[in-house]
Amino acid sequence: MHGPNDRSGPTGSARPTVGAGATGSAHPAVPGAPAGAAGAADRSVPPTPAHGPVPAGADEPARRSAPAGTTHRAPAADGPARRAVLAAGFATAFAAPLTRPSAARAAGRADSPGRGAPSAGAAHAPPDLQPYASYWFPDTPPPGTPPPGVVWRGLARWRPEDDPDLPFNRSSVPLAPRFTPPPRDGARAGQARISALVSFAPTSGHPSQGGPTADHYAFTHWARLDELVFWGGSSGEGLILAPTAPVVDAAHRHGVPVLGTVFLPPAAFGGRLEWTRDLLRRGPDGGFPLAGRLAAVARAYGFDGWFLNAETEGGDARLGADMRDFVAHLSASGLRVTWYDALAISGDVAWQNELNDRNDAFFRAASTMFVNFGWTRGGLRSSGERAEAMGRDRYELWAGVDVEARGWDTPVDWDAVLPPDRPHVTSLGLYRPEWTWKQATDRSPAAFHARDDRFWTLTDGTWRAPAASVADRSTLTALPFATVFNTGHGLGWYERGRPVPSGPWHHLGLQDRLPGRRRVTSGPDPAPSVGYDFADAWHGGGSLLVAGPLPEPATVELYAARLPLSPSTVVELTYRRDAGSSPVRVEFVADAGDGRAGVLAAGRAGPAWTTVTVRAGALLRGRARGTLRTLGVRLTAPGGGPVRWRLGRLAVRDGVPKPPGRPDRPEITAAAVRPDGTAALRLAWRASAGTVRHYELRQRLPGGGLRFLGGTCGHASYVPELRRTAGEAVTCVEVRAVDELYASSAPAVVRFRWPNPNSR
Repeated sequence: MHGPNDRSGPTGSARPTVGAGATGSAHPAVPGAPAGAAGAADRSVPPTPAHGPVPAGADEPARRSAPAGTTHRAPAADGPARRAVLAAGFATAFAAPLTRPSAARAAGRADSPGRGAPSAGAAHAPPDLQPYASYWFPDTPPPGTPPPGVVWRGLARWRPEDDPDLPFNRSSVPLAPRFTPPPRDGARAGQARISALVSFAPTSGHPSQGGPTADHYAFTHWARLDELVFWGGSSGEGLILAPTAPVVDAAHRHGVPVLGTVFLPPAAFGGRLEWTRDLLRRGPDGGFPLAGRLAAVARAYGFDGWFLNAETEGGDARLGADMRDFVAHLSASGLRVTWYDALAISGDVAWQNELNDRNDAFFRAASTMFVNFGWTRGGLRSSGERAEAMGRDRYELWAGVDVEARGWDTPVDWDAVLPPDRPHVTSLGLYRPEWTWKQATDRSPAAFHARDDRFWTLTDGTWRAPAASVADRSTLTALPFATVFNTGHGLGWYERGRPVPSGPWHHLGLQDRLPGRRRVTSGPDPAPSVGYDFADAWHGGGSLLVAGPLPEPATVELYAARLPLSPSTVVELTYRRDAGSSPVRVEFVADAGDGRAGVLAAGRAGPAWTTVTVRAGALLRGRARGTLRTLGVRLTAPGGGPVRWRLGRLAVRDGVPKPPGRPDRPEITAAAVRPDGTAALRLAWRASAGTVRHYELRQRLPGGGLRFLGGTCGHASYVPELRRTAGEAVTCVEVRAVDELYASSAPAVVRFRWPNPNSR
């Protein structure tokens, strides 16, 4: 993706790379450097050709080693350096990937010598069973040998039945339908939408099933998002990146489609025109076999489509026409396809920064188009008009805004995209909003979420938060519904309010449907804070904490909903107050569809977790049926003092469904014991009978205790570190199914027998 130069678009003139692209390591912006400053005084970013991008991460080439066939830097040329942020994936070619053998990564890989070979002396090392996100070249890998830990594979040879990591990468949560409630605070419905391009981890080193750290981009503002692009790809690892199951499961639970990435990089950064021709190769029937493979990958993995970024130079009109037909062929498979404004129909790479006659053929063939960052007011206005003249929605155009380097300090001409006094001009495309995590000095979960909340919801200075312009959406349409405010990571694991032996963890598939509003609608000024906290939980990793002075009652709106309400409907709230908090009186607040806020008493908070059941049917006021349109609470501190009140669970149900059946036929499909005495396991099982939200794995401890090992929405899981306890010969691992109300099945047990050291 190409950055602006002399245009007056959202980010001003070009600036040097300050992030590390898809590698996950970021670097602070140059203090005091305005947007457009080259920043060359303290960086080794060489000047580039007028149409040559600088890859993210190119500011530290001395610390990285490039694989054969790639180029460290762009050649020097006259003119200012220019930024191409969608070349960011190239930086991963220089990253230090996690070293691992290739035995478990054999699916569809390209034949090349030395791929993933273990280092000398590692012949007797146990295999690394960790499954990773899948990535490919179209067909032909680059010349030479891949870096350690990287496996070069060709999509042309991929088959789902040969993919050993598919069970770990397959999403299990269908894309939820959602609705738009009445907008709040000036946000609008039916106009601009938001797409986000996010790099969660390096292309070749993204674990499929979370990991043993809380330091992760656990995104929660799904209510504002219309599309997530799982960003990555590089010329040194692979150009095609499929999203991981946890990301897709979390997004789908909130009604957000997820796209994988196809990245054809500039030649200056390792791109090869033969890769574009491989992708566009036609079959005997005139079709595109690799378009079929891309569609097959999306169906097998359970995600929704592809983001296409073609930036390799050297094409001609024939290549441009083939690319147009390829996009149409891929779209005809029923997938979402977002086209990036780089390749022109002439076959040249020519960033237009608008929709015009050089790129509208691709927009016509695709679902949406991401307009390059150098847009102008006039260019966006004419783009919207052109889209409508084509019979398309102007909001199918994403006006690109690059926030990777400066986050909420990014200069943006907001009124060119989202004017407050007239209809929005186009939709908004945010490149790398995980800046809130990667550039943070404190990446603890609570600090990250506070920072991410600021980015998405707080308009401050020149920053206009997305929540100020774009209405939220909700998926709360059916019962039963429950949340324990699990954000998908934590410093520990809790069950029924008690910590369970575990450790830090992340897995976005375990994330709940989270409140899309989470705000005080009436009460004191200043209002108490409402945020996620990780010091205690009812179940999972965290809880919702309301903290601050409460001289008068405060109403906290949490969810917009369309939940059916009957006389038998009940609401359950599990809460407590922290030590030192003033007493808190709790009430459940909801709009029951009659336009009036209903308030029902829900008890008083004490120091211990308490579950209170409220008969929500009382809100019907004599009607036979109704609809819960909002869910919230009202808190009162009788003495008016400061409070710290935690909500650990909120559930709405009509009855108590039967718990799911136990998982069927669990088995250990692979195991490896390490020299330190721990073991890595791959497990699989068949689906439980009944409705299952996710599965949880625990290790039985001598004496009757349990250790939390992880969870997943699918039917396969990876345990990175099983620890032997008290010299036991056999360790029992439980797998339980968990339903929407967090009721668990009986355990299915699988046994792992430790090797006898005396038998070696």
